[in-house]
Amino acid sequence: MSGHRRDVVVTGIGLVSCAGEGIAAHLDALNADAPARIDTTSFAPYPVHPVAPLVLDGQIPKKSDQRQMEPWQRLGVYAAGLALESAGVKDDAAFKSALHLVVAAGGGERDTAVDGAILTGLRDAPDPGAYLNEHLLNDLRPTLFLAQLSNLLAGNIAIVHGVTGASRTFMGEEAAGTDALRIAQARIAASQLDAMLVGGSYSAERPDVMVVHEMGGYLAKGEYRPIAERARAGEGGMILGSVAAFLVLEAADHAAARGARALAQIFPVASDRTRREPGSVALSLDRIWREAGIATPDAVISGASGVAAATTEELDALSRLAPGAPVTTLGDVTGHGLEVTAPFGAALAVALIAERGAREVAVTTVGHHRGEGALRLTAIP
Repeated sequence: MSGHRRDVVVTGIGLVSCAGEGIAAHLDALNADAPARIDTTSFAPYPVHPVAPLVLDGQIPKKSDQRQMEPWQRLGVYAAGLALESAGVKDDAAFKSALHLVVAAGGGERDTAVDGAILTGLRDAPDPGAYLNEHLLNDLRPTLFLAQLSNLLAGNIAIVHGVTGASRTFMGEEAAGTDALRIAQARIAASQLDAMLVGGSYSAERPDVMVVHEMGGYLAKGEYRPIAERARAGEGGMILGSVAAFLVLEAADHAAARGARALAQIFPVASDRTRREPGSVALSLDRIWREAGIATPDAVISGASGVAAATTEELDALSRLAPGAPVTTLGDVTGHGLEVTAPFGAALAVALIAERGAREVAVTTVGHHRGEGALRLTAIP
């Protein structure tokens, strides 16, 4: 293979969140003072941004398919259908048969009754380690574990939408979404593939994820406050949101050959995994900002989680790296979606370029615990 690198463009995007579905709803959400939906009671004291009601039949026609999926899978399959529709390939069986898939997702829902019983018993167990091992082995159903597998999302996209190329799945919270985009862009640029469907989904409306993140001290409590406000006050934390985002990436020449509209160009994605020490996030962003080739963006979409120290460093670094550019914190539009952060930020950047005339948009992702990323998207030359 020659050393020629092909330009990579985005030809389709699909978005689902508390703001609704599709491009127009999310561009409108950028101008709002707060996310469209905030639930402060279901999981009190932890607020959450629930997904807007969806007519699932529009993208998942069979009720049997809808029933066998958990909520996070339905969100992802729905958004994938929107992206295929946006790219004009929803009914193109030949295109979809060669379309490869990269998914960023976490696990499925847990058996909260079993989890609660184990946590309760663990308090008084004379040997907590032995108690935990015994009950994890004996109390959890093997079928429940199988239902949690993140690659089920890829399988359901293949079944429902007929995307039958090879697939791979990334796990690992925010870094998973960054790497999913990084790998997809790089493989197309290197002429290994002509097109890929890349994205992920996250369901925040689950008591088990609240337990997991609160055990680490990562959740915000009480009423909604904007990310920058609560982080700078030292009262940071994530407000989770149910979200899904998918993008169709294509080689520019491949898109042109089929007469597709290229919405934006996506450049190589830079990523890092620095130790979280004072100043490390700023140093990491300095480096990957340069690696991503970002210069003077018209706008920045930040995937800041809201966790105080990392978020404050990220926002301070962005004010220095992109002086004068408006910074949108994605969590204040949709809530924080972990694995979906980078794909959602990239898709929203594409929308700003294609529909609002932005010339260049930068996207950053700084994970709540680890993982940093930077992306550059531009208008088509």
